[in-house]
Amino acid sequence: MSPVALPVGFAGFADRGPQWAEFVEQAPRTLAGLIAEWRLRVDGAPTHGRFAVVVPVLTDDGTAAALKLGYLDEGSEHEALALQHWQGRGSVALLRAAPRRGALLLERLEERDLTDEWDVAACEAVGALYADLHIAPPPRLRRLSHLCGRWAARLRELPRSTPLPPRLVEQAAHVAEAFATDPATDAHLLHGDLHYGNVLAQGDPHDEGQWLAIDPRPLAGDPHFEPAPLLWHRFDELAGDVRDGLRRRFHAVVDAAGLDEDRARDWAVLRAVIAGLGGLEGGSIPLTARQDLWLTTCVAIAKAVQD
Repeated sequence: MSPVALPVGFAGFADRGPQWAEFVEQAPRTLAGLIAEWRLRVDGAPTHGRFAVVVPVLTDDGTAAALKLGYLDEGSEHEALALQHWQGRGSVALLRAAPRRGALLLERLEERDLTDEWDVAACEAVGALYADLHIAPPPRLRRLSHLCGRWAARLRELPRSTPLPPRLVEQAAHVAEAFATDPATDAHLLHGDLHYGNVLAQGDPHDEGQWLAIDPRPLAGDPHFEPAPLLWHRFDELAGDVRDGLRRRFHAVVDAAGLDEDRARDWAVLRAVIAGLGGLEGGSIPLTARQDLWLTTCVAIAKAVQD
């Protein structure tokens, strides 16, 4: 059983800490073991994203598939459960799984995603997926209301020196507290990280085909939570038109999905503030240029959806 040769960039994941280093070290032999156990044949060069490595394979009956080995954390531990629940409706189809090993055998989709599509049309395409994805949640998922409780406490404890507008912090804390006790907050299965790069084309690249979601970080939550990543991804494309560009994206996905605009706005503000805080973790004061840029992005999003 020979180890699988992985992309050069994948080795850099080890710099994230000891647990990541262990994941990187074990990945080649883990993949080789899965390929043998599931009677697969490698059918192309492996690739990687932010949390996983993917190997194109053929099954023993010649079906084109993708073997994904992901780093297990709080966000990814129920990925297989969500995919099983969707059964290929709006998402990539799950063929086989070993969840405790972070291994999934998936239908193979095209490499084309929504990154190069016009951003407004891409937001409409994502919004159109929500109806299939936002169904009753299975048990055992992380609950968005619990996250809201944690976020509210964190926001209330922030020192005044935190480089975020106090008005936004107060607003986000109020929103988090309200959603933490709202029964609708946990009512649907959510993807959790649905942005342009997490939607791939199915079918012939020369045809219009169908868009399907990949790489969920699932939650039992509120559909209005979902649009925020569409606002901060591809942000650099909005240079010179930030406010109006963000508003076009926001309204495109809200309208396509039939969401309540006010509720979606509240979630976008909360997520932008929490994302901004996430960019400050482990950082120094004064901020690095990268932290300052990210914080500026998050504040711009929170303001634009409310103007």
